[in-house]
Amino acid sequence: MKELLTRLAKYNIWANQKFINVLEKLSEEQTDMEIESSFSSIRKTVYHMWSAEYIWIQRLELVEKPVWIQDSYDGDLATALENWKECSAGLLSFIEKQFDDDAFTHVMQYYNLKKQSVKLEVSTGLIQVLNHATYHRGQLVTMLRQAGIKKVPSTDYYLFAKK
Repeated sequence: MKELLTRLAKYNIWANQKFINVLEKLSEEQTDMEIESSFSSIRKTVYHMWSAEYIWIQRLELVEKPVWIQDSYDGDLATALENWKECSAGLLSFIEKQFDDDAFTHVMQYYNLKKQSVKLEVSTGLIQVLNHATYHRGQLVTMLRQAGIKKVPSTDYYLFAKK
């Protein structure tokens, strides 16, 4: 399990970085352009992705009152992108620190954003957050194209695996 989760976390870092390279070059107009999707702009989608990784790290580290960073963040996109990279690296670090596969079968309990109690295995939480990023990167592809970006990165897993 640890080996698989490590690979998925490294893939997540690689794929996020491909998008960050494009996102860093966007104008404010492109970043905040109203686009119909799960979130109404590229910026809001990125902040959501970063927030999800951040709250999962807090949950995994058993932070008593985790913070949904998107609700209070008032900084710029560049800083958010740097923080997002740190969160992605933090997920990998968490996985690498685990002594063996037994750590991933531990059942954790947390409260979701609706204040509902949730219990699940650590491995399930990690797979959730890593898969969640893939889902929203797919949305970013369409959003970037609508914002006029012609060269959108391909982040298929096999491209990561063959390098």
